[in-house]
Amino acid sequence: MKKNPTVGYVYIALCTLIFSTMEVMLKMPAVSGVFKPMQITVDRFVIGGLCLLPIAASALKKRGVRLNGHDLASLALTGFLCVPVSMVLYQLAISCGRAGMVAVLFSGNPLFVTLLAFLLLGEAIRWNNIAALALEVCGIVAIINPFSAGAGISLPSVVMAILSALVFALYSVLGKKLTARCGGIVVTCGSFLFGGGELLLLLLLGYTAPGRDVYGALGLAMFCEVPLLAGISPATLPYFLFICVVNSAAGYVFHMLAMEKTSAATTSLVFFFKPVLAPLIALAVLGEAITAPMAVGIAFFLAGSLCGIVPKLLAERRPAGIAEETVLEEDLPEE
Repeated sequence: MKKNPTVGYVYIALCTLIFSTMEVMLKMPAVSGVFKPMQITVDRFVIGGLCLLPIAASALKKRGVRLNGHDLASLALTGFLCVPVSMVLYQLAISCGRAGMVAVLFSGNPLFVTLLAFLLLGEAIRWNNIAALALEVCGIVAIINPFSAGAGISLPSVVMAILSALVFALYSVLGKKLTARCGGIVVTCGSFLFGGGELLLLLLLGYTAPGRDVYGALGLAMFCEVPLLAGISPATLPYFLFICVVNSAAGYVFHMLAMEKTSAATTSLVFFFKPVLAPLIALAVLGEAITAPMAVGIAFFLAGSLCGIVPKLLAERRPAGIAEETVLEEDLPEE
């Protein structure tokens, strides 16, 4: 697809706005007070995956690729990491903590991707990636604010948000080879559908006596007798559809289109703006205060994002600049 930075920046803006509302939408009383955590998780990924299916099928056709058994096995693995593990932890982090805080912590997953790609795939890691990771660790410590008791921060929520981001990064790294073969939208769609189906099976087990016994022994009562479509009404349907169709499908489409129109490095600006925008939306909609430790943590995350993004953007521009200088020199008349 032809590069078009202007259109790409529009997609980046839409993607940033959509991703920045995710945690707030899940925390709103019309959602968290009506739908069970596992219910909204399985619903949004199954419906979101179905929405992405026609686009994914079209992408496969354009590439001339047919999924084989190995591809499906890979999607089953990435789907399990994405939905039953990462997104379950993510949903629980939101349920017991602040939406804005979870949004900031989860925004660190691109740096976790860089670290895991280095450890698992042997990809290069540079000094700026290490500096960015160190800054984000400082941001996490600032948000937790261990020197101030009773700061209103839920430690379980922080731990689950970080674990969710780490597992999501693992999902991204393990899906890299398949993404190169099939395209990002295919891997996203397949992972959503496989992961949603896997979580659905786990929830259906919660309707059986053996399943209830096992979940009860493991402290996972939230997986028992989860209603799948209960709570949907004229009042809650707009929120439900926004989460399933916009947050869980359209956001990823805009992210993919932004990369096609600009570059992966430029599109990563989404995770630079989200740590600022999401807490502001949480403040406006949910009344979640942005405390001083939270503001310091956000500043560290922004500094970390800049360390990770700016060198890539400069590297992208450098060849273009050299090319332009070459053309100008060739256009000069000979003496």
